Amino acid sequence: MRIAVINPNSTQSMTDKIAAAARAVAAPGVTVTGYTCAASPPAIQGAEDGAAALPHLLANLARVAPNSDACIIACFDDTGLAEARNLVDIPVIGIGEAAFHAAMLLGQRYSVVTTLSVSVPIIEDNISTYGLASHCLKVRASEVPVLDLERPGSDARARVSAEVGRAKAEDGAGAIVLGCAGMADLAAELSSDHGLPVIDGVAAACGMAQAMVRLVALPAATTPQGEPA
Repeated sequence: MRIAVINPNSTQSMTDKIAAAARAVAAPGVTVTGYTCAASPPAIQGAEDGAAALPHLLANLARVAPNSDACIIACFDDTGLAEARNLVDIPVIGIGEAAFHAAMLLGQRYSVVTTLSVSVPIIEDNISTYGLASHCLKVRASEVPVLDLERPGSDARARVSAEVGRAKAEDGAGAIVLGCAGMADLAAELSSDHGLPVIDGVAAACGMAQAMVRLVALPAATTPQGEPA
């Protein structure tokens, strides 16, 4: 099985981190390849960045889809998800949608901890569009610029952790969804620190992509001879 992970922004270090997070949950025999949209903005922070990245995302998808069994769009805003699904005939999974469903399937009401406030309305709108608003307690901004997650020595992890703590204490969250692909490497440590499930959308999307490929590959059900269909 071949899974393409497309980072809609142009930051290669983030693509490497995202691909590593996907490979960590990939089953034996699953190949994960990361792709960077080199002509996009260096980070997707709000609707304008998403719009600027969209043509490069779709061009990358069209290029890699013929040699892939599924594709993951590794931006928590689910940038271009609807357009991507209309463009290709393989499963396309957005990390935001995957993370929301994973939290719901855990049976927990959750809060989302994202980067900047500019992303909050987009995420809230996606949750509503997906019909999952009743499961989400709050979308919180840690006010960490996306690229600070890539900068050595930054206080990004501490600021994200502080917001996770506030979500647990103030919202009563039973789970946390990390609202940025660049936070993929923080999930396990934050879960241990705060004592609750912390969901990385990249890992959730990779797991769901594998399941979807296997599901659509199932042979058609057959009716035993002599029995009505």
